[in-house]
Parts: sequence; structure tokens; C-alpha cells
Amino acid sequence: MRQGSGGHGAAIRFRAAGGFLLVAHLLLVGWFTLRPLDVPWVSAANLQPFAGIKADLALGPMQAARQIGGSLLLLAPLGVLLPLAGGRVHVSPLGSLVRTVAAGAMLSLGIELLQTGVPGQVVDIDSLFLNSVGVALVHLAVVPAVRARLRRRTDVVDHAALLREDASQGATPTIPRVGIAP
Repeated sequence: MRQGSGGHGAAIRFRAAGGFLLVAHLLLVGWFTLRPLDVPWVSAANLQPFAGIKADLALGPMQAARQIGGSLLLLAPLGVLLPLAGGRVHVSPLGSLVRTVAAGAMLSLGIELLQTGVPGQVVDIDSLFLNSVGVALVHLAVVPAVRARLRRRTDVVDHAALLREDASQGATPTIPRVGIAP
């Protein structure tokens, strides 16, 4: 984007808002997942993939929807907040998805590893999987459409700025051609 187009300040504001919302969300997730719980007993850690999902499904549809949905939604906002904090509009959709999901998975892994030392919290490999899927689904549902809209908007702003720039400079002077003497 051109400096004089006025979009530079908007990009900085979007990045700042994205960074602020990202930090706020991560603080909320940290408080929610890393606070000690006062429980009479704690189940064993689940390190077998999909065992927790199967156990949740065996409890009934309402309990399964609550447990699985909670894991899907916990880090899902990162699917939008990470690209927003990055602030790039012209980027490969696949590259953006891979970076965002990888960052979400690493944050989820960090949370699961930190939970090993928190009383009442249990490590669950299925949470890592579901958190990453939630990030991917929200990213796919929101980010490509928003980036396409922003690209159209910035292209219009850039085009208008170029037209203003051309009009302010006036016509380009022409130099008369002089033929070569024999």
C-alpha cells in the first residue's frame, strides 16, 4: 500500500487492535485453563488420541457437545486474531492457514504442558487436536472472505490515490523529435 493513500494508519490500527485482542484472549485462556481447581479426585492424563472424544460421546449427546464444543471453541478466536495481529492482506491463503493452525497448535501444546503442574488440571491429547481444529475452522470461515474484501477496498483506495497523484502533477511534458541530419 502506498504511504500517501491513508491506508497505512488503518493498517497500524488493525494490527494494534488485533494484538490487544490477542493478548486479552490469551490471558483469559490462561486463567481458564491454568488455574488450580479444588476437586476431590482427578482422572488420569489422556495420552491416547481420540480416547477422550470417545468417552465424551459415550456420556450422551448433550455432554459430548458441551465437552467437544468447549475444546473446539477455546482457542478458535486465534484463527482470526493471529492473522489480524499480523496485519497482512496480500498473503497466500494456504500459507496463512498453515501458519495460523501451527501457532494455535503450539499454544495448545504449551497450555497442555503447563497443565501438568497445575492441581486439578489434566493433560488431554484430544484437547490439542480439538483446539487446532477449532482454530482452522474459524480461520477458513472468516479470514479469506475478510482479506478479499480488504484487498478490494485497498485496491480502490490505491487506485484513487494514483489518480489524485497523476492529476496533481499535470501533463507530462513532451520533447519534440529532431531528425538526424544527413
